[in-house]
Amino acid sequence: MQQTPSELYLKLLGETARISWAELQPFFARGVLLQVTAGEDLVAVAEALAADDRAEVAARLSSGQLSKLSTDTAQDLLSRDPPLWAVVVAPWVVIQEQPAEVPEQKPVG
Repeated sequence: MQQTPSELYLKLLGETARISWAELQPFFARGVLLQVTAGEDLVAVAEALAADDRAEVAARLSSGQLSKLSTDTAQDLLSRDPPLWAVVVAPWVVIQEQPAEVPEQKPVG
């Protein structure tokens, strides 16, 4: 049975948007970018931050699911410019790289 999303989750979901690395660079310079690993629920992580769920945030930090963006990662994002999703949970901007979309293959024939 699926759990109904909270109002906070739905609010954050509505505030989540695609963004380019160029738009995020000023936030990196200020040290306020957090990265969520691929496969994790970006909005659920943002919800834990917004709700000040210290145990959840600490668990995600210690497992590596959530981390402050490193200089090496920033340089990688600059060189590749991959698709990113972001949501603001002041003072943080929480981002996640999205997998490249696989182009639809048309049948031959």
